[in-house]
Amino acid sequence: MSSSLCALVLAAGASKRMPGKIKQLLPWGHTTLMGNAIEAVVSVVDRVHVVLGAHAEILASHLPGSVRASINPKWEEGMGTSLAFGISQILETEKNPDGLLIVLSDQPFMDTSYFKSLKKIYDERKAIKIVATQYDTGRFGVPAIFDASFFPELKKLNKDFGAKRIIRSNLKATHFLEPGGKEIDIDTFDMYQQLYNKTK
Repeated sequence: MSSSLCALVLAAGASKRMPGKIKQLLPWGHTTLMGNAIEAVVSVVDRVHVVLGAHAEILASHLPGSVRASINPKWEEGMGTSLAFGISQILETEKNPDGLLIVLSDQPFMDTSYFKSLKKIYDERKAIKIVATQYDTGRFGVPAIFDASFFPELKKLNKDFGAKRIIRSNLKATHFLEPGGKEIDIDTFDMYQQLYNKTK
């Protein structure tokens, strides 16, 4: 049986390592980095939510109408606060989703097939309550699916307490999926240009 999932796309950052640029709106394919993340996940979940912060009005104007957006008033305190805020918004607007798929807006190689693989594992392995991305030995994180049983903990995240701590505390209930190079995130404009040129 297929689970009902909401995707939470985290797009609140200020791109401090890209002065003068709004990273989420950098071109990628026929869209932007943020648009690419949304397109990759939209067919895998029941609803896509985007958490905004810096440049919120500009970013909101680029979102498709099917996406629900909210602005985290504490976005400057870090990703943990945006995740907690996003969860709160989802619980207020959605009807009891089975789980949450957390997506970053700056990992352009994370595609629909990868998100489907995460969901397939979550659907088929009932003892598994978290499906996370394995970066390398000892490192893991998002994209990840969290079962609804973790929503209360996710709502408590803050600048000092992130989702990785929840994963680390529940390793027996977690499956790690290797992304095969798709985990690259774009931090600088030079990195963006190098990766973008390779896709042409």
